Amino acid sequence: MKNPEHRVRTTKKRLREALTALLAEKPLRSITVKELCERAELNRGTFYAHYADVFDLMEQIEAEIEAEFVTALNPSAADIAEPRPSLHVTKSVFACLEKNADFCRVTLGPNGDQAFAYRLIQAGRTRYMESCKRAYPNVSQARIDLFYTFIIGGCISLISCALQNGGEEGLSALAADTERIMLQGIGFLQEAR
Repeated sequence: MKNPEHRVRTTKKRLREALTALLAEKPLRSITVKELCERAELNRGTFYAHYADVFDLMEQIEAEIEAEFVTALNPSAADIAEPRPSLHVTKSVFACLEKNADFCRVTLGPNGDQAFAYRLIQAGRTRYMESCKRAYPNVSQARIDLFYTFIIGGCISLISCALQNGGEEGLSALAADTERIMLQGIGFLQEAR
């Protein structure tokens, strides 16, 4: 007999995969519990044992990914000692996105939840601002914000291209290139203004 926790994890995984596949086809508001359960090959009773509706499933998936993302943003003791934003954090964030590539792909697509993407961007903004303020204490908050806005736009484009082209396995490798691009552009913050 299988462990009940294993069964719940398997059920939730199948529902997540089914929702992700359906989101690639149409918006969340057009997805029914019936078609979700058919796609996951589960009965509706099993679905309702875990979720109130399709929106609840989406919210719970997003909450799990957001918690992983925030954890990935947390610097280690070594990162805190280093004043500049660290490659370790960038790699950790990209690894989180790679792990959740299926869901990130639809989130960045036409049927994605833009509010969810915005929450992740804001969490990154907070972490990056703190790190840059330590590294460049004489630079204005507005200038750091401008730099972050530019960097995050580039990161989203790079990640989106990698995911759309099926290169989600390479997101961790892409982290090092992204970090180099950021560090070479950091001279912007070093200019007196």
